[in-house]
Amino acid sequence: MLELLRPKLYVASVPEIDLEELKARRLRGLILDVDNTLVERNRSHLSPQVEAWVRRAKEEGFQLCIASNSIGSQRIAALAARLGIPYITWAAKPRRRPFRLGMAMMGTLPQETAVVGDQLFTDILGGNRLGLFTILVQPLTSHDFLPTRWSRCLEQWLLRRFFPQGPQRRRAQGEEPCP
Repeated sequence: MLELLRPKLYVASVPEIDLEELKARRLRGLILDVDNTLVERNRSHLSPQVEAWVRRAKEEGFQLCIASNSIGSQRIAALAARLGIPYITWAAKPRRRPFRLGMAMMGTLPQETAVVGDQLFTDILGGNRLGLFTILVQPLTSHDFLPTRWSRCLEQWLLRRFFPQGPQRRRAQGEEPCP
């Protein structure tokens, strides 16, 4: 059961996700969470770095889809329209259905699809249940929905066990690894 909660990759933020590494893994579809992954919870403002990363992913041929448990369809629709990608609201992650629907929208198979999100018990669990490549990012803010706040304590305990060194950090070009 614990393995279903373990992400394949843990990074600080969406812009830290190395698209070349995803290509090398033969991934071509990305299902993206919204709240505390792309934008702060209940907000619509994308950082320039996240917007540039999404644009670059699209330019490099990745298919993208938003899957959000949010019931705020208008906010998600506006964000998806700005990014030019399809979306699913009221997703009920970790159920399998929103991930299957996202893959159908993108025309990808499970082995070609990654999930990017900030929660172990929704994004990562749901993706792992279908054998997707799962990428956990640190939440953009600590302002969470009440039930999410409760699960964060357990998430932190699990993450210390799974990744005692913390999230991976992409090195800048030419930067040497730390000794």
